[in-house]
Amino acid sequence: MDHYVPILIFTLIAVSVPIIILMIAKVVRFGSYDPVKAEPYECGIEATSFALDTRFSIRYYLIAVLFVVFDVETIFLFPWAVVFDELALFGFIEMMVFLAILLVGYLYAWRRGALEWA
Repeated sequence: MDHYVPILIFTLIAVSVPIIILMIAKVVRFGSYDPVKAEPYECGIEATSFALDTRFSIRYYLIAVLFVVFDVETIFLFPWAVVFDELALFGFIEMMVFLAILLVGYLYAWRRGALEWA
């Protein structure tokens, strides 16, 4: 049971610190409510349309998905580079297969024009 005491203490600290910070922020904050803060833009320009009524180009979403895919690639490359010596040839081949699959996807998206903004 003695081994679980540090975990319990850490959990209590992890739960109590955000609660304490929120309480301090509530006490210290400026108290008056400004209705301008509830508007979508604080620049003073009235919104011309509702955000859910407008249509966005599918290219926006394609770029977002491609960003996520290549961001995940970077996340996988870093730990692989750290333990590269231990993985030897098998790890190298596995990463080259992974990169080849991503390269095929990238070339497909490029040929389909998903990376062009206009």
